[in-house]
Amino acid sequence: MENRVSVILGDITHLQVDAIVNAANNSLLGGGGVDGAIHRVAGPELLEECRKLHGCDTGQAKITKGYHLPAKWVIHTVGPVWEGGNSGEDELLAECYRNSLALAVQNGIKTIAFPAISIGAYRFPLERATKIAVNEVNKFLHSNNSLEQIIFVCFGQNAYNYYLQVMEEIT
Repeated sequence: MENRVSVILGDITHLQVDAIVNAANNSLLGGGGVDGAIHRVAGPELLEECRKLHGCDTGQAKITKGYHLPAKWVIHTVGPVWEGGNSGEDELLAECYRNSLALAVQNGIKTIAFPAISIGAYRFPLERATKIAVNEVNKFLHSNNSLEQIIFVCFGQNAYNYYLQVMEEIT
């Protein structure tokens, strides 16, 4: 994955990147976790723009301005709720990364930061979600040179350690 991918421990709402990815819910109108934090920092204009998008299907992605965030753009993607692994959750999560990366390319984005999609309230197993995330980014980078930097932002030490481990295994 060359030097274009990194993992950091921190708050995605503070990053100076072109776009941050929001682990949103289907309504796109804010929620808990990273979604709520992004909406709080971006300000009411984000909610106003999200209302015009009329929601988002699981696995899909939509883009808005970043408003009061340091990032110019927010790519909203809706991860799957974990239901035991037999309801297409892996493929839906992979689609979150593929569709977010495709939107980044379409919008000329060069630097992007991802949270750990679906591992919080949606209960996707950390180990499984991390492997999907790193594999999808790795596949993307093998066929596309338009992104200069992809950052996985972990809110907790456990996720951070696991991302580092999986990146070492995969690269």
